[in-house]
Amino acid sequence: MNTTKSKNVITLADEIRSPSFFRKFLMNPQAVVGAVIVIAMLLVAVGAEVITTTDPTRLSPRDKFIEPNFEHPLGTDHLGRDILTRMVYGSRVSLLVGLASVTLSAFIGTVLGALAGYFGGWVDIFISRLIDTFLAIPGLVLTIGLVSILGSGLDRMVLAIGISSWPLYARLVRSSYIALKEMEYVEAAESIGARTGRIILRHILPNAIGPILVVMTIGTAGAILTEAGLSFLGIGLEPKIPTWGRMLAEAKQFIRQYPYMTIFPGLGIMLFTLGFNLLGEGLRDLLDPKQRGRK
Repeated sequence: MNTTKSKNVITLADEIRSPSFFRKFLMNPQAVVGAVIVIAMLLVAVGAEVITTTDPTRLSPRDKFIEPNFEHPLGTDHLGRDILTRMVYGSRVSLLVGLASVTLSAFIGTVLGALAGYFGGWVDIFISRLIDTFLAIPGLVLTIGLVSILGSGLDRMVLAIGISSWPLYARLVRSSYIALKEMEYVEAAESIGARTGRIILRHILPNAIGPILVVMTIGTAGAILTEAGLSFLGIGLEPKIPTWGRMLAEAKQFIRQYPYMTIFPGLGIMLFTLGFNLLGEGLRDLLDPKQRGRK
């Protein structure tokens, strides 16, 4: 009985850590391309001070509207600010908002979804109605409302996006726990008197983590787009913080005369979201139980 339980509990964790998973990952074009893009953007965000020493907020009206050249590889904007520098620091903002907000929403959704799926009854009814209530409100509208209530700031932006996104994770985790709690290894753990918290965290969660990771990866792309959209509207972050969405908003009036001002931030948003989406799709294929079951 204990052997059966252990094997089931660590199946997915062992699969992810095994050399065979890495080999299958390298054989998946979507996952590889997505990982390369994400890693490259991560390096850019982390190494911002190394890539450029220019202050992203420094104004130089004499240098405005300089087209891409050797000194300014991506040109300058209407205030003489170096676009490459603002792109590099903007990637850091997008990455921070995306990862932090997704982590927050996944944590909230996993906790509530696990409680609803495992306990059922009135706990499930209450949390399910709460999920339905949040899902009835369009995500962007809810995020804008939360930002308006919480105020501007990077931490408040993360909180607003995280709160508006948790129902997706809760619904996914709830369905996983409903199915997994009927497995033999869970019944074995309950029969030997294992604590409820231990069963939820140590016995069921490891086998439910795969879909959560996939949704988190794809959700990061959605969070980046949300941040870009809010920044484009001038909501959530202070004007002095360089973001790709704000760069697009400031450049839209010059799109005909100086199209490079919109091309580069648009490409940055596209590459970031494409990378996370491809990585998420690849992980979904690799972590699909039907695919993992094929030998």
